[in-house]
Amino acid sequence: MTIQPVDPQTLNRWLNNGEAILVDVREPAEYASEHIKDSTLVPLATVRRDALPDRAGRKLVIHCRKGMRGQSACEKLREQLPDVDIYNLAGGIEAWMAAGLPVESTGRRLLPLDRQVQLTIGLLLVVGSVLGSLYGTGFFWLTGLIGTGLTFAGLTGFCGLARLLAIMPWNRG
Repeated sequence: MTIQPVDPQTLNRWLNNGEAILVDVREPAEYASEHIKDSTLVPLATVRRDALPDRAGRKLVIHCRKGMRGQSACEKLREQLPDVDIYNLAGGIEAWMAAGLPVESTGRRLLPLDRQVQLTIGLLLVVGSVLGSLYGTGFFWLTGLIGTGLTFAGLTGFCGLARLLAIMPWNRG
């Protein structure tokens, strides 16, 4: 069927009326830090038909932090559930909170995984450039390897660095 965006207010109404199930595709530590009540955690890497909770005739709504991972999950599920309309929370949990809707929170703040990846890549590029400038051009290979990794991630949608960071102790729920 189709993948459709849903705004936070409509989703809230659906959840309150028991019309939808909500699947959070972020990482366990992100979910533990803050999540929408009654959402089910199914990290993006494990999203598949048999990992979903029972829909029992309800709408299937996916969400993440901002909407991109949610869209990726929707596309994966569309292949496995071709007869089901799938909804992606537009703007993710950030839009939900911006709309003033409640989240359950531990108060523990965690840097989102995408920003951890950006920070790590930025630091590696700076280190590679400084070392290359000070100690020899061989260190510039580090920047080349990072560029190759970014290109591969962009072409395939697979980011090995994100997978590695997701299993680090601070990112475990």
